[in-house]
Amino acid sequence: TIDERSRRISQRAFLRNVAAGQAYSHEAPTLWDIDFRTAVAQAEMEDRERPGAYHKIPFRRTDGTGTVEIDTTRPELLAACVALVAHPDDERFQPLFGTTVEVPLYGQQVEIKAHELAQPDKGTGIAMICTFGDTTDVTWWRELDLGIRPIIGRDGRILPDAPAGVDPDAYALISGKYPNQAQRAVVEQLVEHDLLIGEPRPVQHPVKFYERGERPLEIVTSRQWYIRNGGRDADLRAALVARGHEVTWHPEHMRHRYENWVEGLNGDWLVSRQRFFGVPIPIWYPLDASGEPQYDAPLTPSEDQLPIDPSADVPAGYTADQRDQPNGFTGDRDVFDTWATSSLTPEIAGLWEEGDDNELFDRIFPMDLRPQGHDIIRTWLFSTMTRSHHEFGTAPWKHASLSGWILDPDRKKMSKSKGNVVTPMDLFDVHGTDAVRYWAASGRPGVDTAFSEDQMKVGRKLANKLLNVSKFVLGFPEPTGEAGSAGLTDVVTDPIDRSMLAKLDDVIAEATTGFAAFDYARALERSEAFFWWFCDNYVELVKGRAYGSRGPDAANSALRALREALGSIQRLFAPIIPFATEEAWSWWHDTSIHATTWPTASGVGGEAALIDPVIEALQQVRRAKTEAKQSQKSAVAALTVTAPDDLHDALRAGEADLGDAGSIEKVLLVPGADVTCEVTLA
Repeated sequence: TIDERSRRISQRAFLRNVAAGQAYSHEAPTLWDIDFRTAVAQAEMEDRERPGAYHKIPFRRTDGTGTVEIDTTRPELLAACVALVAHPDDERFQPLFGTTVEVPLYGQQVEIKAHELAQPDKGTGIAMICTFGDTTDVTWWRELDLGIRPIIGRDGRILPDAPAGVDPDAYALISGKYPNQAQRAVVEQLVEHDLLIGEPRPVQHPVKFYERGERPLEIVTSRQWYIRNGGRDADLRAALVARGHEVTWHPEHMRHRYENWVEGLNGDWLVSRQRFFGVPIPIWYPLDASGEPQYDAPLTPSEDQLPIDPSADVPAGYTADQRDQPNGFTGDRDVFDTWATSSLTPEIAGLWEEGDDNELFDRIFPMDLRPQGHDIIRTWLFSTMTRSHHEFGTAPWKHASLSGWILDPDRKKMSKSKGNVVTPMDLFDVHGTDAVRYWAASGRPGVDTAFSEDQMKVGRKLANKLLNVSKFVLGFPEPTGEAGSAGLTDVVTDPIDRSMLAKLDDVIAEATTGFAAFDYARALERSEAFFWWFCDNYVELVKGRAYGSRGPDAANSALRALREALGSIQRLFAPIIPFATEEAWSWWHDTSIHATTWPTASGVGGEAALIDPVIEALQQVRRAKTEAKQSQKSAVAALTVTAPDDLHDALRAGEADLGDAGSIEKVLLVPGADVTCEVTLA
């Protein structure tokens, strides 16, 4: 599914990294999945709690003065031991630094070293350094400049031949076994030779796994390609942290996740993979007279030859019959990690250096926005940032909007690998596309969202209500007066209508701010809250006036306000429920709602709070009728409203609408601390 353009851009960017010294190949310890038979990058691994056991084993001091006891959960790596290590401040072991011990069973002599990463409170306080049991071993091996005794091969089995200095007879008992089988064999040998102190002690501890793997990762020595990402360069690390400050993060706290990841890197980005499919690494190597690759003199194609496949194409200066022959050449057999190409999505989408000009890319890069999940900040986002920093010296976008996970009913992340995903097609059939979009938009940026069909039902109800209220409002004759804000001021004269529009103006401002900050959930929340208030309260309050109960001018004010509000509401909802809004908009416009302008403030200058006490009084009248088990159309002989003096003008402004909406014959206002109503039914 990777087209020629994507392969060409991927290889071009990599070759420029190589030329600039930003990419390099190196024979080094590599995290390795023995089932997938491939190297694994730091960003692709995860910790899983697994049961293990501490085995206490004595190492005999070579000066004959006693033993040093160590605790290990991996006795099968005794043959790979190259040193013991303790914390430099641990007084128990300070006299032993620089002395040597003999490894049980296998006989190699190793030195006791000091390093700050050793944990005095873990096990016996002194640990084996093996090549390699975990990533800490790699750190110790590198920083203490130790030798190497690898014993695990790429197939996950113990290598057939014993490393130098290791007793070959003892080693033969574990040769060819998987680590778990080798562990049982080693423990049996330790017990047989009385070299196991006490019984193994069970422990739960985190073990490194490939995120898609089923067995623990091993660390093997292999030649791989890397791109520098600050894992071994403090200056580059600081520069990439600084790049993060060029981006506006939504939500802002996600920047800290980015920074924590960058600052916690312990190695460069491994980009080569031992797989059959992928973008080939565009490198060949010359072979010497004995047919050995010269890795320090790679052969590279020119950019106009890209994309190339080194397993089929031939480097300049060679012929096809020289492939894999002494003094000939060989192609790199590896492919790029998926993220090595995905990190170039701005370049691929922008047609970077494709064709005679770079017009499109120059116009759109850096891009405005990267929308993605928060769980791949460490992979997609960071790798894209790294490639952009190397090639262009800038962040690849201005904004990064991070979404959360979708959680199943047990609050676990939905994923294909866990088998708990719900495909959307059936949901579209049952609830409608708008309803599913409504549920999705209800999840705040950066926050995990529970899968909820109940929420989709709410979205469907919203869409239906929008269609119904649109039919109601548009069922009235079209009001007179201009539709612009100047015309509104002349036509919308009733203070209640102006108050409603002032509230709507506030909602438009908040929704606009929300969308500008990519907080679509906040925009939806405020728009939806206003919509239900509008339908349940304002429409019911002015319905009588709209039908002409107070004459044509008063009706015209209500009708113009209703249409103004409806147009803004439909446009506020358009990004969330696009199909229902498009349908309703088409009933009174010739163009698509998605091609029109975003709503703006009406500018009628109303007082947003004025309508509130009127609505409160209407709600209390409704409640009284419900409690009396009377129809909402039943008449009210008298309504006595107790309210603070400063609300009386507002109540008088809405008195006529209140009388129409509640079928109230007489309204009396009396002063009081709160808005309360005494309802006398007819």
